[in-house]
Amino acid sequence: MRPEVEQIPEPLPDSESAPTQMGDEGLEENQPVIWPEGELVVPSRLTSPPISSCKPISAQDDLVWAARKRADGRYVVQRAGADQLLTLDVELQEKLQQIMKGYQTPYAAVVAIEPATGKVLAMAEHSERDPAMHGLPTKAVFPAASIFKIVTASALLDAGIRPEDSQCFHGGKRRISEKMLQDSSRDRVCYPLSTALAMSANGVFAKLTYKHLTAEKLRLLAAAFHFNRSIDFPIPTEVSLAAIPEDGLGLASAGSGFGDVYLSPLHGAAIAAAVATGGLWRTPVLLETEGQLPDPERIIAEENAHQLTEMLEQTVSAGTARRIFRERGFRVPGAVGKTGSLADRNPFRDYSWFIGFAPKSDPRIAVAAVVVNEARWRIRATWLGREAMRLYLDGKNALANSR
Repeated sequence: MRPEVEQIPEPLPDSESAPTQMGDEGLEENQPVIWPEGELVVPSRLTSPPISSCKPISAQDDLVWAARKRADGRYVVQRAGADQLLTLDVELQEKLQQIMKGYQTPYAAVVAIEPATGKVLAMAEHSERDPAMHGLPTKAVFPAASIFKIVTASALLDAGIRPEDSQCFHGGKRRISEKMLQDSSRDRVCYPLSTALAMSANGVFAKLTYKHLTAEKLRLLAAAFHFNRSIDFPIPTEVSLAAIPEDGLGLASAGSGFGDVYLSPLHGAAIAAAVATGGLWRTPVLLETEGQLPDPERIIAEENAHQLTEMLEQTVSAGTARRIFRERGFRVPGAVGKTGSLADRNPFRDYSWFIGFAPKSDPRIAVAAVVVNEARWRIRATWLGREAMRLYLDGKNALANSR
């Protein structure tokens, strides 16, 4: 599906400003982590970033790439000698494709899901750097960065930490050190957990992880969120790998978003949808079927999901996504989300993430957007994720008003 590019207005820069090399400084070059089971090998972001060896999936496997429009404008794909209807929202899919192509994103992908059903509304991608690349929405080659704080926050809630509980800290913007994990006179800034999540305060998450979590606890929550687990999907989907070290510094680094943790956009959208529906995981659905959808899986307590939602709303209202979501004429009422940012040093790659859902009171769309930029860039993931939500909801509202 390759729509023509329309004229698109230039966005404001992301509230995280120009790309920085967060996470690269002061850390030793770690080797791939081999899990005790011997089944999962997690690559080191510093020595062997997965995106450097990323290959396109075959055209036969990529059902979105192979899809065609039928007479009524819906997308279908031929499987087992018959046409099968895709769940994609055609207008949203094509607009997102246009945006990424128009802004010449080096690597970018955005996935949108209907939270109540798990149906995929959009799986769009573009790579100006590698035009032959496709399959990015299901590839777990992108460092999860601060998106993993959602998992850590869930583990902390389970451990009895409340959203209003405060932690003082210093440093942590670009790295975590052992000294930062100890309470000291240098800890002159204090945030409650809710503000720390909204502001993506690495120092707070590192200290709370170090004080209140174990590797086993964080690993169990990661597995609950389907890290290190396969996702049953008709397009080959890579496992989102998460290394949770046993040592205190490694554990704190992972909990704060500096670890070797990777995420696919499809998985990110499913995580957002799970929080939106009160902690219920629904396996993403791409093919329309007449049968009943599979039962959801509870991955976190309903109360914890509601607390996460309240905290994630602050990301948009007062935190790292505030500037983008307050653009006049482009607001998304009731938006909830989390940003993430990390960079490779050589060659320089700026990874930005946004996952979220809207509206908060009645979630109709959950999204995950990732953009990999070079030193000069035009859009980042927060802007792209906002546009995915805005375009879909505006379209649905316009349709409802026309009836």
